[in-house]
Amino acid sequence: MTSAFDPGPSGDTFPCGQCGAKLGYDAGTQAMKCPYCGFQQAVPQAGGGHVREIPIEEGMRLAARGYGTPVAQVSCRECGATVNVPPGEQTATCTFCRSHQVLAQQSAGTAIRPESVVPFKVDKNSANHRFDEWIGSLWFRPNDLKKMAKVEGFAGVYVPYWTFDARVDSSWTAEAGYHYYETETYTDEQGNRQTRQVQKTRWESARGRRTDTFDDVIVCASKGLPENLGDSFRTFNTGELTPYRPEFLAGWRAESYAIDLMPAWDTGQTIMGSTQWSRCRSDVPGDEQRNLHVDNHFSRVTFKHVLLPVWIAAYRYQDKPYQFLVNGQTGEVIGKAPYSFWKIFFFVLFLIAVVAGIAVFMNGQKSKGSSSSDTRTPASLPAKAPSRSGR
Repeated sequence: MTSAFDPGPSGDTFPCGQCGAKLGYDAGTQAMKCPYCGFQQAVPQAGGGHVREIPIEEGMRLAARGYGTPVAQVSCRECGATVNVPPGEQTATCTFCRSHQVLAQQSAGTAIRPESVVPFKVDKNSANHRFDEWIGSLWFRPNDLKKMAKVEGFAGVYVPYWTFDARVDSSWTAEAGYHYYETETYTDEQGNRQTRQVQKTRWESARGRRTDTFDDVIVCASKGLPENLGDSFRTFNTGELTPYRPEFLAGWRAESYAIDLMPAWDTGQTIMGSTQWSRCRSDVPGDEQRNLHVDNHFSRVTFKHVLLPVWIAAYRYQDKPYQFLVNGQTGEVIGKAPYSFWKIFFFVLFLIAVVAGIAVFMNGQKSKGSSSSDTRTPASLPAKAPSRSGR
């Protein structure tokens, strides 16, 4: 059996066992499938089906390099993404930003090889359907948005991430505040003496320790995805990670990581540290806290370089790139879309007209009520004074 870090097939194709054509990975069946005769072949399990965690201090030495199969690279001069495509595939636009400023180049094969992958489960038809439902629910978007996104279509891309496991020993110091009440005497507006209970806070020094473990904290290593969108996909189920095999890339694109291991680990520590700060804050006794300081010690740190599946619909609207993403594992849809100035403008005018109409109606009702209160019956009018005659 081939290990997870063996180079795998030396050729750039996986031949069909029935007709000899080129097999590709099919998301619908999650197997290698021939587009001509329909023959299917399971993707071999690597390394007994176990995903290995690599100690971070040994990562650069133990990690294998390259993708284990020949790939061609296309780099975008606008967004900076580098996408690996099957050899011979012609592409004139960037998958992430639809820019035409792309440059084909030879893959150096020196990048750390993915340790594991979440294979595509959502196929292109399902991704399109989920996208149509999402975009149809949006308000205040340009009328031609749906048509434009349809024209560009979806591209399935394996996006690079790093995952980190660690044990974190945290020690904290803080001031814990305990509430108590004192009786206070004061003079009210009428000059009377009154008493009331006033809350006070007694501050005491506090300290503590705690130990926590983190599993698969993921950090996006993509340059093509906007940071806020890449981070939104932290909901991937890493429990379904499968040892990497070159077959998973057959017929698919894979972005090279743009954030190296150690800078990604800095981000991972920040994520874990933020979580630890919140946990330590909840450990501080008392009714309130201040001046919390947390020291974290990280140990047993391991990492994986993983590829996660994303369907991308990218297009340019008024020369600005937008991305719509469908999680290739769960079907979750996220993204951004431009707003229509005129739709928002007329909606605001409509709201102003409604508010003005309500104000006019309320003023009319108020004036009517005032007129009614001033109307008096003859019986309520004062008696007319008797006239005095000069006679």
